[in-house]
Amino acid sequence: MSDLHEWTPQLIQDEIDALKDKPGALLPILHAIQDRVGFIPDQAVPLIASSLGQTRAEIHGVISFYHHFRTSPPGSHVVRICRAEACQSMGARALEAHARASLAIDYHQTTGDREITLEAVYCLGNCACAPSVSVDDRVLGRVTPERFDRLVDDLRTQPLEVK
Repeated sequence: MSDLHEWTPQLIQDEIDALKDKPGALLPILHAIQDRVGFIPDQAVPLIASSLGQTRAEIHGVISFYHHFRTSPPGSHVVRICRAEACQSMGARALEAHARASLAIDYHQTTGDREITLEAVYCLGNCACAPSVSVDDRVLGRVTPERFDRLVDDLRTQPLEVK
């Protein structure tokens, strides 16, 4: 994660310029910025609005509508818990309650040590192994509260990979 979170207005503008002429460019631009920086900085909103001929309110409305987009940097690790029906039927609600309590945060929040951001997702495509979570884009199945605690402990003790 060496470059993640480091951004400049020029970097943001470069991402916008690369995609602004495509039909329906807003979502691809937002995804590109978040993929590159890790979140959508507030300062990106006026740049996007100006480049697309839209208002800041329109851009902000899209960012706030989709839970996928973050407006602040995530923790060192992003943990997503599947909330789809198959996972719910196999214990995901108890798992998510345990995760929120043990991390002392809710969805779309980051732990005080900036290590873990907790997010909800509505299908990881791992239904046969429910309940499922993803940890930094690695999908794991049959996650119990006890396994969740071990995963969190491992995340907090392992060094970050440099990407």
